Parts: sequence; C-alpha cells; structure tokens
Amino acid sequence: MSDALKHECGIALLRLKKPLEFYKEKYGTAFYGVQKMYLLMEKQHNRGQDGAGLASIKLDMEPGERYISRVRSNQAQPIQDIFAQINQRINEEMKQNPEYQDNVALQKENVPYIGELFLGHVRYGTFGKNSIESVHPFLRQNNWMHRNLIVAGNFNMTNVKELFQDLVRLGQHPKEMADTVTVMEKIGHFLDDEVDELYKDCKNEGLSKREASPVIAERLDVGRILRRASKNWDGGYAMAGLLGHGDAFVTRDPAGIRPAFYYEDEEIVVVASERPVIQTVFNVPFESIKEITPGHAIIVKKDGRVIDEQIREALPLKACSFERIYFSRGSDAEIYQERKDLGKLIMPAVLEAVENDTDSTVFSYIPNTAETSFYGMVEAANDFLNQRKIADILANKDSLSAEKLQEILSVKLRSEKIAIKDVKLRTFITEDSSRDDMVAHVYDVTYGVIKPTDNLVIIDDSIVRGTTLQKSIIKMMDRLNPKRLVIVSSAPQIRYPDCYGIDMAKLEGLVAFRAAMELLKERNLMHIVEDVYKKSKAQENFHDSEVVNYVKEIYAPFTDQEISDKIAQMLTESTVKTEVKIIFQTVENLHKACPKNLGDWYFTGNYPTDGGNRVVNRAFMNFYEGKDARAY
Repeated sequence: MSDALKHECGIALLRLKKPLEFYKEKYGTAFYGVQKMYLLMEKQHNRGQDGAGLASIKLDMEPGERYISRVRSNQAQPIQDIFAQINQRINEEMKQNPEYQDNVALQKENVPYIGELFLGHVRYGTFGKNSIESVHPFLRQNNWMHRNLIVAGNFNMTNVKELFQDLVRLGQHPKEMADTVTVMEKIGHFLDDEVDELYKDCKNEGLSKREASPVIAERLDVGRILRRASKNWDGGYAMAGLLGHGDAFVTRDPAGIRPAFYYEDEEIVVVASERPVIQTVFNVPFESIKEITPGHAIIVKKDGRVIDEQIREALPLKACSFERIYFSRGSDAEIYQERKDLGKLIMPAVLEAVENDTDSTVFSYIPNTAETSFYGMVEAANDFLNQRKIADILANKDSLSAEKLQEILSVKLRSEKIAIKDVKLRTFITEDSSRDDMVAHVYDVTYGVIKPTDNLVIIDDSIVRGTTLQKSIIKMMDRLNPKRLVIVSSAPQIRYPDCYGIDMAKLEGLVAFRAAMELLKERNLMHIVEDVYKKSKAQENFHDSEVVNYVKEIYAPFTDQEISDKIAQMLTESTVKTEVKIIFQTVENLHKACPKNLGDWYFTGNYPTDGGNRVVNRAFMNFYEGKDARAY
C-alpha cells in the first residue's frame, strides 16, 4: 500500500497439553513453548510494529512459587527485544544453577517462562501514545489464583463511553476511558462474580477455603463470564485471555470482523490471527486448521479439554475484506488466490484504459503487497493476448506462412519491476516544504524500459489518502515519460472511516471523500452537505440501532467513474506531463474475489454493527464543524 496505515494487531495463544518432560524427551528442550511463541509472534510481525508482549503461566505450582511471568516492549524491534530479555533471564538462571540443566522439574520451578500456557501479542496501535502501558498483554492481579486475568486482543470498540459507564454503574472506578481498560475490567468483574458464587457453593458443601480452590477451577464457567462481559460490546474483536489457575479462551466478535484460527492435537492447542502462521510453525496442513466461529469462544480448560461455545448471537458474516487485500500474510492459500483474482477481475477496465494496446503497455506494481494482484492482472492480460493470437491465426489461416506465424506467436506481454522502495530512507524532516522532496525519493525507478509511446500500468493494493501517489509515485513515473500512466487499485474506493481496527478515523483523510466534496462544489450541490450535517446532528442522541448513515448522500449524485476521474485530477500536479488515469476495483468484483470476507463498510458505508453508523455520522460532524478529532 503506498499510503501506510496503522492496522491490525496479532495474537498468539499456546497451551501445551503434555507434561514438560514430554517436550524435553521428544524435542530436546523444555523451552519448546517459548521457542514456538517466538515463531508465532515473528510470523505475525506484519501486524505489529510498535509493541509486543508475552505472558506465561505455570500450572500446579505451590503457594509462594511464582507462576505468572510477563514481559512487554515498545522498542524499535519489540519482538526481538522481549525474547532477548527472556533468553537473558533463562540463560542467567541456567548458568548460575547447572543442576537445572537436565532436570525439567527444577527448570519449571525456578526458571521464568518455562510453563504450559502462553499468550503473545504484537501491537499496531491505531492511536494514542506508544507507551509501555498501552502494550498487551494486560494483567489484572489478585492473590486468589482464579482471579488473576491476562488479556490481549485484536480489537476496537465503537462504544467505549457506554462500556465505561457500565463499569461506573457496577461501582468501579476505571483509571481511564480506553477500550482496553473497559474490556478487561468488564471481564474481570464477572470473573470475580463467578468465583464468589462458586466459593459460596463450596462453603455450603462444607469445603475449606483451600479445598475449594481446585473445585472452583474445575467448575468455573468461562463461557458464562464471557457472555455476561461481552453483552454490550460493539466492535470487531478477537479477544484472548488466561486465568491464573490455567483456563484460557479466545472469543471472536459475532460478525466475524477480526480473524482468529486454531489447531488442536494431542500435544498442543494453538490460536493465532492468521492461518499460515500455524501451518508454518507447527507444519500442519491447511485443512487441519479451523476458524473460530463468529460469536463463539474456544475455551481451553485447565485439564486440557477444548470447548467451542457460543457466546453471542451471530450477526451477518462481515469478515474484514481489508484482511485479504492487504493485512494478512499472502502465503495463505485462499488469500493468495483471492489477491490474484482481484488482479484478474480488474483487467477489463485496464484494457479499456489502454485501448486494448497491450503491445505498447508495460505492466508493473508498487511493492510489495500488490505483487500477487499483479500476477493475477498479468495472467488476465496474457489470456487476452492469447485470444488475440488465436484470432490472428484464424484470420490468416489460408495464407499463413511460417514467418507470419512466428511473428504472431512472438508477441509477449511486457511486465517490468519499475518501482523499488529504498528502505534506507526515512521522511524525518518535519517541515512540509522539505518533506515533499524527501517523500518523492522513497522509491527508486527503473530507467530505460519505458518508451514515450508506452502506456505504463501500475497496480497498488489500495488507495486511501492519495498522499504518496501525489507527492511521490505519479511524479516519479512521470520522469519515465510514458504516453499514459494508469494507476490501478485492487480495492474499491475507500469512502468511509473504519472503527474496528484500521487507522481510518477521519473522513477528510480519504481522497475519495475529498473528491466527492470537490464535485459537489463544482456542480453547485453544496446544499447536500448542509442536509447531511443536519440529519446527522439530529441523530446525536439516538440509540445506535436507530442511527442511519446519511454520509452516503455525499456520494449519491456521482458515478464511481466520475469520482475516480476527479481523484486522478486532484492527485496530478501541474508539473506532471503524462496523462494520468486511476482505476478502482468494483465492490461486486471484490465480493467475487473474496466471497468469505464480505465486510465492505469502508467502501459501501454498510457497517456490520450499529455503532458503525454512529461513528461515520460523528466523523462527518467533526469534519463539518472543523474539529480535528477522532470519531471513536
């Protein structure tokens, strides 16, 4: 993506189902869990750039022995940093105590992070300061083992104020109004409530407090806790948690917005945000890995039982399509094919833009996530070229010479690597006048392959703000002096803010919105803006279920092509000599390519939860009132 976005976090939960001695004997180390967690987190590095954390729990420890360990980092390389800290701790203990070397029991008793239950998180914060306090996992401590709660998630809630007030009504005094705090405290409240009820039952049965502890662990109904805690959650989430005595869970939002996958065998239970991560780390086949059902939780009890339990009533499935276009690892078999299909499906529009002249067209892509869509586009272009060759052969079949046949067959598609990102450069200059020149040099170009008679087609995965296109890519491609530059977005026009995890909180940041506003001005339709504001303002105190997305009316007077043409005009500065066209994927083709991920609210304004409509209206009111504020 040419415009960098902050986006999805990643989670990894691992439960070892066998005693640690088993892993020592089979794999040569009792540190098997730590090693696998490093791989699970590193393979999700694409999801976390500004923070990482790991928590571990040792099962069946005696009172007075440490059983929970946690480490977090917000350093430049946070995953490497936390595991460097872990390795240092482990190596120090092993060096100072040689007797631990071949004694797994002593290792578990004395060496940190040598346990059976792990929760890791890689963070990509959408807003707020990058402080260590913002890095998951979060820990809610208590002297009662069952009340210790560790939580990490990939989530954003649209109704944080409501959740905050819920806690206040429960008699709590939350330290801040943030979704991470409110979610954890909500779970913690009902965990406490559940433990209290179970302790009363044990007391009535004549059990002492110590005798009650293992009984509470066995009877604790994690599903009930999650149902009560998540009752008013509105947002996209994959929420993971560990309880001090050894239960664990991962629960997913009822619309399936955020992804979560799991695998179980006789040795392990593992959950991760991405399927190929599990495939790679544990060398298991695609079909063995299951997706957590939206609205359900995978609960791993202390005794190793795995329960798939419904927590919330399912909503229409609206799994995030941006996951497939950009965020997820492209090594997933389904995602790889979907991205290729996105490239194939947009090819007819590309052919129209270059007037079917593939002989005078060079195809390329903006590194690196658009590369797979580029392959699909090239396949479709080759199909077109092969059909043309067949037509030429049939047209000349009565007089076809060997030379003519060779001439027809020798025509090939021209594809080149035109843009190369210079990863060494950083736009560190803060003055806008100087920054533009720095941005223009983030990419290098390949000279000598584009002729003045050529069309140059460049595919990107999506166009959000258009800033890098305007300040860098279009100018850079113009230096090559093509006849026509065609910028292709494998995603549709992004018209609406996201409130479920992607950093798209302000309407005025979206180039499609700015283009629609320009068209409204040009056509004397600014009364629509006033009308939308009044309608949005009138809904301020409505219940979320009653709110309508009136921002759709901003785009209603225009065709997709009109907005695309206006975007091209806005992003092409006066110094650019080349004709510039911008082509966007259609929503219909997006759904064809990604049939299982129909979440398209950033393109269509059809939000999967009621809170989304409130957020988009608030974003528009902020824009209209000139408030530089987030909508959620």
